[in-house]
Amino acid sequence: MSLLELRNLSVRFGNATVVDDISFKVEPGEKFALVGESGSGKTVSALSVLRLNQDANYGGKILFNGDDILQKSEAAMRGVRGLDAAMIFQEPMTALNPLFTIGNQIAEVLMLHESLSAKAAAQRTIALLEKTGIPEPARRALAYPHQLSGGQRQRAMIAMALACRPKLLIADEPTTALDVTIQVQILELLNQLQRDENMAVLLISHDLNLVRHFADRVGVMEKGKLVETGATAELFAAPQQAYTRKLLASQPKRNVDEIAPDAPVLLTGERVRCTFSIKQGWLRRKQFIAVDDVDLTLRKGETLGIVGESGSGKSTLGMALLRLSSAQVEGKIRFDGQEVSAMSSSAVRPLRARMQVVFQDPFASLSPRRTVEQIVGEGLALHHPNLNAAQQRAEVVAALLEVGLSEDMLQRYPHEFSGGQRQRIAIARAVVLKPELLLLDEPTSALDVTVQQQVLQLLAQLQRKHGLTYLFISHDLAVIRAMAHQVVVMKDGKVVESGAVADVLQQPSHAYTQRLLAAATYAADNIRDGVDNDEDFAGG
Repeated sequence: MSLLELRNLSVRFGNATVVDDISFKVEPGEKFALVGESGSGKTVSALSVLRLNQDANYGGKILFNGDDILQKSEAAMRGVRGLDAAMIFQEPMTALNPLFTIGNQIAEVLMLHESLSAKAAAQRTIALLEKTGIPEPARRALAYPHQLSGGQRQRAMIAMALACRPKLLIADEPTTALDVTIQVQILELLNQLQRDENMAVLLISHDLNLVRHFADRVGVMEKGKLVETGATAELFAAPQQAYTRKLLASQPKRNVDEIAPDAPVLLTGERVRCTFSIKQGWLRRKQFIAVDDVDLTLRKGETLGIVGESGSGKSTLGMALLRLSSAQVEGKIRFDGQEVSAMSSSAVRPLRARMQVVFQDPFASLSPRRTVEQIVGEGLALHHPNLNAAQQRAEVVAALLEVGLSEDMLQRYPHEFSGGQRQRIAIARAVVLKPELLLLDEPTSALDVTVQQQVLQLLAQLQRKHGLTYLFISHDLAVIRAMAHQVVVMKDGKVVESGAVADVLQQPSHAYTQRLLAAATYAADNIRDGVDNDEDFAGG
């Protein structure tokens, strides 16, 4: 008997059919992957297994261990969730409770399902965090979600899902926020647990390279339908459907113009240092150095890529350069000749229209209570109060059209859009002010490959049209290779290597950069064959 079987499953929200008559099986110990573009129905299909879709109407059957999930009571489902089947969600910041520490949230699962004492649950929690590669697990267990980096939050969620050794693990983009070396660790961990516990994995991912080397079988979804299934090797070698071939052909392509040698300098950082005061115990605090003595120069119309592992200081540096960091910042930061590091917050405020941010997680950065028109127009109301309502709406509509959206979306809310559409809204909110500098913090990490390529093309077009300057933060070296002119490689808060993209990514001189490139190139083989968690794949 199959562990999981979907028979003619349909999922409707009101009159909209999101999943349309799909059927597939997952055997005990098997790794089955669902792939497809944003809005194809793959996540809704996965959420259906645990009945986590709100206000959904189901048709068909979902058999788990022979029992129809759709016929179980809500009380019975609470006994299934977390114990027999667990889920790793795509967006950990919205899935984790901001009011409880990471350790408390993981321990709660163990105390609820395995009846462990508080002390035993705490010890097991620290061991789980250590297995997922989080440094200083005892200290991180006391942290709240907002105090961890995106990659660390994702690893904490993985630890929570694996706490009770479930028979089925549903992994919805489990490596979205992770750099390539940690991807290898996490996926090898999943492989090890699967071998030890005979655990099945239902993987939802837009990373086709990961799917190709991790999954035993693959299902391809398009517009709510399952258009193709098969053994992974066979499907990747000889896809039968045009849509599958389109997915496999979607890889980042370089589409940037060269920068004139005499292009003026827009942004510089000299000996930038960022420190945080971290609480230790009840009274003691210590200084944590997140960015240490960084120098950089960015010319107008140029894209500077900042790469490194999770926790390397990439985002902290980017926020510090735009005077948005909560850290104590030292050093000199100049924007268009003005030393912004010496300005007061009120003096910097008029410059905000000239330097904008597109965040990693558009679902968290867009207000759920505001319409698209209010979100995109907020900056205009603040920086251009002379515009009347009609003029402001015209600017908002022009920005939406420029990023590939339409005027009829003005009165809709963020939750009504796909991930790719939400990121376009975030870009529209930034470019409506016609900035000179844009900080892009992992803008495509949560997007499937086809939408990622569309967003990268959009960013390249906007740069070419408006002469935009980009600070592009990413752990995806393929994206940096496609978009950046210069690249800075960070490790433990320091810049270990910098230079032209072609030089650094083709002939890296520093051992750490070489390890990053090796992990990106050979991760797939290491995932299949297994790796030792030595310093080469633990961040050095």
